[in-house]
Amino acid sequence: MYAELIRPLLFRLDPEQAHHLTLQALRMPLAAPVLRFFFGTQNSQPVEAFGLRFTNRVGLAAGYDKNGVALAGLEALGFGHIECGTVTRIPQQGNPRPRVHRFPNQHAVINSMGFPNDGVDVLLAHLERTHLTRTRLGINIGKGKDTPIERAAEDYCALYEHTHARADYIVINISSPNTANLRSLQSRTALVELLSAVAETRRSTAHRPILVKIAPDLNTDELDDVLDAIAQTGMDGIIATNTTLHRDGLPASATELRGGASGAILTARSTEIIRHIARTTSGRLPIIGVGGIMSADDAQAKFDAGATLVQLYTGMIYAGPRLVRQVAADSRQ
Repeated sequence: MYAELIRPLLFRLDPEQAHHLTLQALRMPLAAPVLRFFFGTQNSQPVEAFGLRFTNRVGLAAGYDKNGVALAGLEALGFGHIECGTVTRIPQQGNPRPRVHRFPNQHAVINSMGFPNDGVDVLLAHLERTHLTRTRLGINIGKGKDTPIERAAEDYCALYEHTHARADYIVINISSPNTANLRSLQSRTALVELLSAVAETRRSTAHRPILVKIAPDLNTDELDDVLDAIAQTGMDGIIATNTTLHRDGLPASATELRGGASGAILTARSTEIIRHIARTTSGRLPIIGVGGIMSADDAQAKFDAGATLVQLYTGMIYAGPRLVRQVAADSRQ
């Protein structure tokens, strides 16, 4: 039904408009019970990761519900975890529109959003009114657009202080291509400095698992530097990966667009990075695999490569909400 009826209607709309309407539908009073009846997961296996127990292995990636407005409806789809954000200290508009572009023939999306969100205080207000019963909540935090890169740690530390009481885990997003210079924080020296500051904030407040979200465009040496920084500073896990700047497999028109690409063109690369992380760390560092999961088989390839959990986003745009149930039911260790 989704592919034959709902997706063609949504694809007639601007991508951001379609996304807004979807979130509004998920917020409707009867949305949660109806969605739970049709899409809620069955026969899924719980799993332990970074000190937390998850009802299943599939989650929703950051960016879908930045402000935490539709969590009850999303939980009803059967996610074992939902990641809000990316959230910044103060509200920001993000980059100019149009900033989301679909490539249906390639099952891909390019976005240059730039962390548009209503700010951490609004997110926390929404979370106060939401009570998830089966789903873990992650909060993805990011540097504000106007914060100088040399003061990025101030944003991340303040955001940890603000969000730790409401989050099951917190994600340090240093890998979006849509905030100027943000990816420079993935260099070894900069990352050790940043993560050390956040770790100190955690020691002075309360402990929550901290994960680091990385880019798929790192080379092997850069990736190993990131892993060393994570180990040195005592972080709890890694999310591999964010969107890519590469345009391989996309039409020539895609090269003119700013932003990161997601979808099927990212499937193999993100899985390759997961495999490298698992081998380098001997499986000791928990990995959330994300990037190009368009089917249950794609998710299983990431589990086989070493991921403990996976996250969906672009796959839902093309395959619809049943993908959650398929991945949760079919996944195996």
